[in-house]
Amino acid sequence: MLLMGGEAFGAPSGRLVVDVWSDVVCPFCYMGDTLLDQALEQFPHAADVDVRYHSFLLMPDVAEGAAPVNPADYLAARYRIPREQAVAMNDQVTERARQVGLEYHLDRAQSVSTRTAHQLSHFAATHGAQHEMVRRLFRAYFTEGLDLSDHAVLGDLAAEVGLDRDAALAALASQEYAAAVEADLEQARRYGINGVPFFVFAGRYAVSGAQPVEAFLQALTTSWDETVAGAPAGANR
Repeated sequence: MLLMGGEAFGAPSGRLVVDVWSDVVCPFCYMGDTLLDQALEQFPHAADVDVRYHSFLLMPDVAEGAAPVNPADYLAARYRIPREQAVAMNDQVTERARQVGLEYHLDRAQSVSTRTAHQLSHFAATHGAQHEMVRRLFRAYFTEGLDLSDHAVLGDLAAEVGLDRDAALAALASQEYAAAVEADLEQARRYGINGVPFFVFAGRYAVSGAQPVEAFLQALTTSWDETVAGAPAGANR
């Protein structure tokens, strides 16, 4: 899909930026991020690729401060289906994740509002650790069953990726990055993004969903050839 660039896009000369809208409780977002990483392992210019994460709420109806619920219970209530059907759906997702090397334990996952977790992602971005932080949040939710609305949990996770725990907790307490989260959500609405993961390469080419590694490699190669390798020397887009 070819896109028109917007204010969320843009990159320094000589670099390729991949903008990703995702949510840390989205099973296909974790898979998509993993497949993109696998594509980057094969991409010859990976050292010159920056991945930026933008907030999206997979469960916008879940209020901040609401008690955690199991994903199967959430799916059953939201879509008015038997819980057994919701469990079977999650089992299928777990198997697909296993095929790309991920370990899901949705039986012990805790569905909560992710606004605060997205604020932590933005905090990490200002310290050059957004990718590491997002990956740690994915694993905390899908594998470890941690509550991603709990500030103490988030502070511990921030420390695990090398961030200052006290500074992270202070940023969350002050809502310092709440506006950045809202800006991402508004950008997603303006660009017509209504499902995640949604990847935009060089502000031009979009890939939606957890596509095969080959699809990400093609997007990386095409966007690199057209916007980095083909750009005039010293030009900034």
